[in-house]
Amino acid sequence: MAPPVPLLAVRGSDGTSLLCGPPQCEQHAAFTRDSRLSRCVTFSRDGTLFGWCNGQSVSVVRSSEGSILSTFDLPKTALLEFSPLNTVLVTWQPYSKSQDSSQGEANLQLWELQSGQLIKALYQKKVDSWCPSWSDDEKISVRSVNNELHFYENNDFNSIANKLHMQKVSDFALSPGGQPSKVAVYVPGSKGAPSFVRLYQYPVLGGPTAALANKSFFKADRVTMQWNKKASAVLVTASTEVDKTGASYYGEQTLHYLAVNGETAVVQLPKNGPIYDVAWSPNSAEFCVVYGFMPAKATIFNIKCDPVFDFGTGPRNAAYYSPQGHILVLAGFGNLRGQMEVWDVKKYKQVSKPQAPDATHFCWSPDGEHVITATCSPRLRVSNGYKIWHYTGSVLHKWEVAAGSELWEVRWQPFPDGSFPERAIKYQAAPSELGSTQAPPTQAYRPPALRHLPATPSAKLHEEEPPQNMRPGVSGEKSLSKAALKNQRKREAKKAAKQESKSEHEPPSDPAPVTNSQSEPTSGDPEMDKKIKNLKKKLKAIEELKEQQASGKVLQKNQLEKIQKEDQLLKELEELQIG
Repeated sequence: MAPPVPLLAVRGSDGTSLLCGPPQCEQHAAFTRDSRLSRCVTFSRDGTLFGWCNGQSVSVVRSSEGSILSTFDLPKTALLEFSPLNTVLVTWQPYSKSQDSSQGEANLQLWELQSGQLIKALYQKKVDSWCPSWSDDEKISVRSVNNELHFYENNDFNSIANKLHMQKVSDFALSPGGQPSKVAVYVPGSKGAPSFVRLYQYPVLGGPTAALANKSFFKADRVTMQWNKKASAVLVTASTEVDKTGASYYGEQTLHYLAVNGETAVVQLPKNGPIYDVAWSPNSAEFCVVYGFMPAKATIFNIKCDPVFDFGTGPRNAAYYSPQGHILVLAGFGNLRGQMEVWDVKKYKQVSKPQAPDATHFCWSPDGEHVITATCSPRLRVSNGYKIWHYTGSVLHKWEVAAGSELWEVRWQPFPDGSFPERAIKYQAAPSELGSTQAPPTQAYRPPALRHLPATPSAKLHEEEPPQNMRPGVSGEKSLSKAALKNQRKREAKKAAKQESKSEHEPPSDPAPVTNSQSEPTSGDPEMDKKIKNLKKKLKAIEELKEQQASGKVLQKNQLEKIQKEDQLLKELEELQIG
């Protein structure tokens, strides 16, 4: 049986249309394009339903047939969302006060999708967290109301089943999947107290021992919380608006890890600068972080927060895993030139390096074979359009808006997990009439007066770091960087030289040295033995620091100073042992 073909929803100044997806895109035969200006479009979570508001009414159709399921007379609707099992349609319009009522209209409405009946009308002034969050089985739903979390059960929105109130809950994230549902809550710090994130398992929400995990931290004006697919851990990116040291225009960011088994950690990032993006792998066992002043680093970490693979440095600010988790795209959009690095994450091998300049949107197709990049208004009002690519870098389809028109949004139809099996990764570019746009090698700027002269090597503005595998090697030791390998060879050479000099100075007829209770050779001079022991202790500490440095940990200034004293300590030890 052939796999399904994803649909592509396109919203722009010439209306709303559904297209049959990759590699080519043609009008969906069963859906007639709505030429009226659309405020919003959305698919249901399983992709079977499609809804949009055209400024007169909200319509919901069956995606495959294009047949109308429900229509609602809601001309002001600005946002739409379906509950996970397609039981409830949620609509939101901007809050406004009316002359008849000082409180204004209830602007968040929950509708029973099949009957079209209103279940509940609520007030939701802010657009942030406007939609209730559901567990996948719809047994639990939760929304934030005046710094409290209100929990509802089985879509009964007339009675609050449970509440979570502590200080001021500013943000929350409900875990994916079914029962037991877990929720991550964020409480900002005040009056010198730190901010914190706590994990709870519903319905145990009260008391000092109720939290599954707790992580407190300073320097957080806002947070982003991301659950992995298995709902076993959360990544929290804490951000401040302003970096008080003046080092960064982006403020300051830190990354924290919390697991439902109570484990917490700060993810150590070996390069200073902003955190641009954090993405969980669909396998829930790894995550990728893009961080550091440009050119940015990208590193994959395991759930122990140890680095697994470092992609080196490059012009990038985003990371996107394929739905099957076998391919990772590192990209530089926005103020960067649209370079995409496509990586096979099982072999850690680069597949392609296409370039999509001026792209404002990127998304994987559910098939894990194609991606879409788009230039949309109002972010960019010129050259609006989209391209569909094969991950090997080939452009398979290209569409540009007509003069005077604008593209506002493109969105793939989602599918349930397992709808598209993982396929073997190809490295040969897929055949295409439109070709590919591999990123050209960058060259240093040369003034016009010097361009006729032969090029001379110039100093690089940035120190470029190549990719390196940081997984344990066959022998159980970490794969070391070039610098770490160089230091290791130095140590081995010194050790060999030391052994040689010892054998030269020790005649074979000498009696065996006196040993202490721990079987360490001693010279018979207690003072000298004490000095040797202290030096060995310091050298062992330095070895441990160097191992931490090689694994990507950022060391403190005093720790770096200790490492610099290694040669001096080795020399002292050698002199004492010879003496």
